[in-house]
Amino acid sequence: MATSTDTARPTSLDDTAAGDLNEFGYGQDLHRSIGTYASFAAGFSFVSILTTVFQLFGFGFSFAGPFFFWTWPAVFLGQLMVALCFAELAGRYPLSGAIYQWARRLGGHVVGWFAGWTMVIAQIVTVAAAAIAMQAVLPAIWSGFQVVGGDPSIASLTGATNAIVLGLVLLIVTTVINSVAVRVMAVVNAVGVTAELIGVVLLVIALFSTSVRGPGIVLDTSGVSSFGALLAAGLMAGYVLVGFDSAGELAEETHNPRRTTPKTILRALIISGIGGGLILLGALMASPSLDDELSSGGLAYVVTSRLGDVWGRVFLADVVLAAFVCTLAIQTATTRMIFSMSRDEVLPFSRHLRKVSHRGATVHAAVLVGVGAAVLLLINLGHAGVFTALTSTCIVLLYLAYLCVTGPMLYRRLKGWPAELGPQDDEVGTPVFSLGRLGLPINVLAVLWGLAMAINLAWPRQEVYDPEGTNPVLQYFGLIIVALTLVGGVAAFTVKKSAYRRAIAGLPGAPGAAEAPTGSTV
Repeated sequence: MATSTDTARPTSLDDTAAGDLNEFGYGQDLHRSIGTYASFAAGFSFVSILTTVFQLFGFGFSFAGPFFFWTWPAVFLGQLMVALCFAELAGRYPLSGAIYQWARRLGGHVVGWFAGWTMVIAQIVTVAAAAIAMQAVLPAIWSGFQVVGGDPSIASLTGATNAIVLGLVLLIVTTVINSVAVRVMAVVNAVGVTAELIGVVLLVIALFSTSVRGPGIVLDTSGVSSFGALLAAGLMAGYVLVGFDSAGELAEETHNPRRTTPKTILRALIISGIGGGLILLGALMASPSLDDELSSGGLAYVVTSRLGDVWGRVFLADVVLAAFVCTLAIQTATTRMIFSMSRDEVLPFSRHLRKVSHRGATVHAAVLVGVGAAVLLLINLGHAGVFTALTSTCIVLLYLAYLCVTGPMLYRRLKGWPAELGPQDDEVGTPVFSLGRLGLPINVLAVLWGLAMAINLAWPRQEVYDPEGTNPVLQYFGLIIVALTLVGGVAAFTVKKSAYRRAIAGLPGAPGAAEAPTGSTV
């Protein structure tokens, strides 16, 4: 297994990366201690197919039956267009807070601000949503994890309350780890991702070896009532296949980032796409039934039914580890976004949030994310339906933040980017990742895809946001949160805009702040 901290790598390459960073106007405040494997792990663990597929399999199946499988490759191809754009940017702007930094350099400081602000809010909500996954697995392993007695289903009052308890414990642990040091975080993340990769391979083998029907089951359209139902089923894959850009969030801590990060962004998505697709296919082939029991029990029902109680629990334990690492990775990515924005005086209390400990940890930012996610969990107390709305909302915001990058990127590409930057090389002197002539059509597809998915995710469907029909507010929860995020962003930007403009005015590329410094390495 590759190591998470590549101390054998020549120091001169790190010096090159640090000098590269200085040309952007920033110092090497974070510790550069992350190797190729840990960079890949950052993106893969954010996606965390074991966590999210286990959590959401029943959701997708309930809308379109076995045919919902095809929404997975469709979403994967759309997200691949976005990932290719991000990989091209990662080789040119190897900076922490990637979405914010890319958007600011491509679209200007206002676009960058809203991309970063939206991403921070989305990621904090995603941390809370990831922490909820513990409830979907732990009580199935041992009933003692159902601390709040009663129905463990996340849709029930007792299940929702217990999810808050388990989630708060998880947030305390991840916040402590993120407050210790980046080296500790990287090692924990790498070990967890390795266990998840092994678990994915073994699970796929186990599901296919216990199958009771052929792969043709994915052609069964009997569960599809309408095209709208199929679009709703596609939300499952839309929820899962995000966060592959997290490798870019750790660029300032990665050895040889211009060379490493584009590859690890693409690897994280491609391996997640292949692994997740095989899990879905295997589960549909191995499930004892294809009825409401599968919709309600999800993948956990298939695993425990087909593999037996003992092996079923072993796989579920691996899912717990994956959910833990997923939450840790999302929180880490969020702290780096906060750090990156704070050093540009973008956020309130920037002086505190940009502080880095002697161990390389962003302690204040980690605590802020942990507390913010905990508050979101507590909002769910007594309102079980908020969990689904919470999951949907965070993904809507992520897609909007991605659009703040791909949209300006398309505009700049039509104006001559990236050719206008001149030849660009990575740390070892080879050309950085480039889409070449395919850049324009891929960028167009990425923008169109992002718009379509953002609309699909935010559409106020009662069957998605308020399936019980008990709270009409939940039906419009996604739109409400998006509106509140924009209003909050306007308010915060109004407060910080003068300090923000002064901060970026002194950086290379000012006053436009829409492109990186030119030269052979930038």
